[in-house]
Amino acid sequence: MRKTNYAVLAMLVASLLIVAVAWAKGDYTKKESVEQQITALTDQLNQAFGKGDTGWMEKHFADDFTAIHSNGKLSNKAEEIDNVKTNNLKWATVDTHDRKIHVYGDTAVVVTLASSTGTVGGNPYSGDFRTTLVFVRQNGNWKMVAFQSTRVPSASQ
Repeated sequence: MRKTNYAVLAMLVASLLIVAVAWAKGDYTKKESVEQQITALTDQLNQAFGKGDTGWMEKHFADDFTAIHSNGKLSNKAEEIDNVKTNNLKWATVDTHDRKIHVYGDTAVVVTLASSTGTVGGNPYSGDFRTTLVFVRQNGNWKMVAFQSTRVPSASQ
């Protein structure tokens, strides 16, 4: 009888330890954990463009990354990084008012409304923009595969 009680107690303790480890790792709410990861990546993206941090872009843009800017121009990973290196594209400020993250397995789609200022080709711009960002988990790491931006018309337009 005593051996059975000790065995049951040992199994109970082992089960509690497994649950505690899973809880600490965030496995208990995988969706929430992914949303937190994607939120952090989108915040880091804004900081990277503001600081001209092309290292972040090298690491987090997929090799087949595509950007469609609000002026309709299309660029790939190399072009986007070159635009930042040469200061052809510079974000001065980005204030995200609204961010919605939708997770579909190993894909996350982020839709935002943001106010942004900066320069493109040396010409200043400012305005509100709706953006769509698509991240895909590749080999355990989130990579941004697509970015699209649309200018939101001002009330006077």
